[in-house]
Amino acid sequence: MKKFPFLHLSLFIATSISTLAAGASWAGIDLLKEPQRIFEGFPFAGTLMIILLVHELSHYIASNRHGTKATLPYFIPAPVGFGTLGAFIKMKSPIITRKALIDIGASGPISGFVVSVIACAAGLYLSKVIPITGAESMLTLGDSILFKLLSGIIIGITPDNADILLHPIAFAGWIGLFITSLNLIPVGQLDGGHIAYAFLGDRHKKLSIFLIVTLGVMAIFFWPGWAIWAGLMLILGIKHPPVLYWEEPLDGRRRITGIISLVIFFITFVPAPFNVTF
Repeated sequence: MKKFPFLHLSLFIATSISTLAAGASWAGIDLLKEPQRIFEGFPFAGTLMIILLVHELSHYIASNRHGTKATLPYFIPAPVGFGTLGAFIKMKSPIITRKALIDIGASGPISGFVVSVIACAAGLYLSKVIPITGAESMLTLGDSILFKLLSGIIIGITPDNADILLHPIAFAGWIGLFITSLNLIPVGQLDGGHIAYAFLGDRHKKLSIFLIVTLGVMAIFFWPGWAIWAGLMLILGIKHPPVLYWEEPLDGRRRITGIISLVIFFITFVPAPFNVTF
């Protein structure tokens, strides 16, 4: 008899509450004065939680389909920022083949990507273009190739003295695309690392080292947060564990899936994701 997933459910509820609070705070609500208005953060929180849930459950389903034991998702609440540090599942048995590695690694990012694109499109339709006065401090989000394209199609060209005030759903969709790009960096045991290892084998370690150094350089010229992300990947490890049956070749569908994942990485990656102006 399976145990009731109390920890997983508790973390999911805690993260739902923390993202609700974050969504309300981003909407300008002071929850210390008006705690009853926390549910106004639902458009942001609901969208972001759905993206994370779809991403992790896709990994979970793909793992089970290939006979790899995996836990249910662990959601990570956060008291500041977006209200969460994401979610993850833990593999409890080896991944058997390179085909399984591609399916498990790519399933989460691709599924999360699709939901994030839908959220961005719907949220951009509800967003507003506002003038920039220069009198207030503001958080500016960097544009990926895809988000810039969607903005141009749905909103049009934004004047130099104006910017887009993102609807909470679009904001959550932007975060979903950002999370997708982070996971698809082909380093270590990230989702992108799984995919890269399925193609490159032991050569993947050299790629991981190169990319971590690259992120360190980008931390100097684009966004300091890349140094933290590079350090975290070093802590988690850049060496990928081997699959049990490496000799089984990748078929055409898995190779196409790997290429699609690479394209998604390039069109969602943002060199300078955050910029605060005063």
